[in-house]
Amino acid sequence: MSTLAMPKVIPATMQAVDYAEAGGPEVLVAAETQVPQPGPGELLIRVAAAGVNRPDVIQRQGFYPPPPGAPHIPGLEIAGTVVAAGPDTEDALLGQPVCALVAGGGYAEFCVARADHCLVVPSGISMAEAAALPETLFTVWHNLFQRAYARDGETVLVHGGTSGIGTMAIMLGKLFDLKVIVTCGSDDKCAAALKIGAAHAINYKTHDFVEEVQRLTDGKGVEIVLDMVGGSYLPRNMACLADDGRNVTIAVQGGMKAEISVLEIMRRRLTLTGSTLRPRSNAFKALLADEIAREVWPLVATGELSPIIHSRYPLHEAAKAHAQMESGDLIGKIVLEIGE
Repeated sequence: MSTLAMPKVIPATMQAVDYAEAGGPEVLVAAETQVPQPGPGELLIRVAAAGVNRPDVIQRQGFYPPPPGAPHIPGLEIAGTVVAAGPDTEDALLGQPVCALVAGGGYAEFCVARADHCLVVPSGISMAEAAALPETLFTVWHNLFQRAYARDGETVLVHGGTSGIGTMAIMLGKLFDLKVIVTCGSDDKCAAALKIGAAHAINYKTHDFVEEVQRLTDGKGVEIVLDMVGGSYLPRNMACLADDGRNVTIAVQGGMKAEISVLEIMRRRLTLTGSTLRPRSNAFKALLADEIAREVWPLVATGELSPIIHSRYPLHEAAKAHAQMESGDLIGKIVLEIGE
């Protein structure tokens, strides 16, 4: 045990990217701030890389405030080296390369993470790759395999097939014997999704995805829809589902309300569910991390699962990273490279 084990001299201040008020990407600026102190059950990580995710953009726009107690600095996933352990925290991870799911604070040279939300980075995996894994891996694993209880041989429809979530869903689906159909906004993105491992890719701008799903499944429909759009997509998702199908909504980029037929849910025994990961309890995230460590992390160690990284930016160019995220002109993840 350690009260505050420090194998290296840790500076009092650090560079971090934050914003004073909500707005466009330009409000993100680098500035000097205090290095955070790890509390009980926490580790201080010298950040080498941080993933950029859609929730970061929504937070910066003023629509997704950090949960109580979370840092205001954006950033929900990091990779780096453990440099200190908080009070009453096992210090076995000191000096180890880890990646972690965090509630905020990732866009910085140092970040605090719960020890039980960390995963040791296997040899051969770069810090940028490790930083691009936690948010999408935790989200897809929970929603596809826990909430939608995906089973071998089932077919899944994933919207946003070339997003960070979409590419992770394709890769996990392939590794766990699921047939993944995706929707994308261009033929180029459809081609990229197929290359990553999707069974079929539908250009939703040129084809009606409901009709295409029915055609591709011989009228049966899919067992699961993983939806990041919400709004008007919900009744269309229901039309894509087979009897006893499950729709899991994880974002509402297309709106927060939908009009659906309750009778259709009853008649076809459909399940409509959804979740947000960031506000969940530390205990829940620890259990999720433990399951991922057992079920998925060995595939990361062997190289069978690795993230698709579209672009990398230095920390001080976080605004450019957000502008690219908002443009939608990407396939996979965006990473900020910060330290060693």
